Amino acid sequence: MTKEELDRYNRQIILPEFGVLAQEKLCKASALVIGVGGLGSIASLYLVASGFGRVGLVDNDIVSISNLQRQILYRETEIGEPKTERAKDTLSKLNSSVKIETYPCFLTEENAISIIKDYDIIIDGTDNFKTRYLINDVCVGLGKPFVYGSIQSYSGQVSVFNVNDNSCNYRDLFPNAEELSLKENTNKGVMGVLPSITASLQVNEAIKIITSTGEPLINQLLSFNISNNQFITLDLTPTQKAKGDSLEAFNKLK
Repeated sequence: MTKEELDRYNRQIILPEFGVLAQEKLCKASALVIGVGGLGSIASLYLVASGFGRVGLVDNDIVSISNLQRQILYRETEIGEPKTERAKDTLSKLNSSVKIETYPCFLTEENAISIIKDYDIIIDGTDNFKTRYLINDVCVGLGKPFVYGSIQSYSGQVSVFNVNDNSCNYRDLFPNAEELSLKENTNKGVMGVLPSITASLQVNEAIKIITSTGEPLINQLLSFNISNNQFITLDLTPTQKAKGDSLEAFNKLK
């Protein structure tokens, strides 16, 4: 590593059980953030700051004033501009050594495989069930780890899927895809700090997976409520049915 990199990432490198080798793994790794809103805007900041070598951003939305209460990547002067464009500009100023790639589109059945295939780990910044199933199924089919995050009101959830052959995927947590995909979250309220907490945990999971440090949330779901500070971890069980359903869905996309 260069002297500048050693100085930049010093506080990570000096951590016990981390060191230069773990940092080098981050610098060689790529992460894709799907959705650069509440979760994705925070996740992208910490991915870039921590030293991931390449970060992709998928979103087709524009910055609106209602975003600014929680999406701290953006500014008032950027209202009405494309999120991926503004995000790339800000993130490049935070860490110019990280390659930022943008995809100014929504993830669809037509483009999901071509976008996801070139990244080492996928970060969920979405806000609907249908897209999460799509991400999950493509990740299962391509063998990509998927860091799940979800927020509503004061509550958040984080887990990691498809990390290895014995780990759960999203369909183990929510097996009834047809039922959930038809549901819409009618409560759009969210406490401003909640995405930051959730996305920070997501990036922490991504770092652990890429560097093989710590204990990722494999076959576990972290659920928390910031209104009463309750954090609980639930065990999940991988099933052949969930994997089979994911592979079947993936094969239909090819």
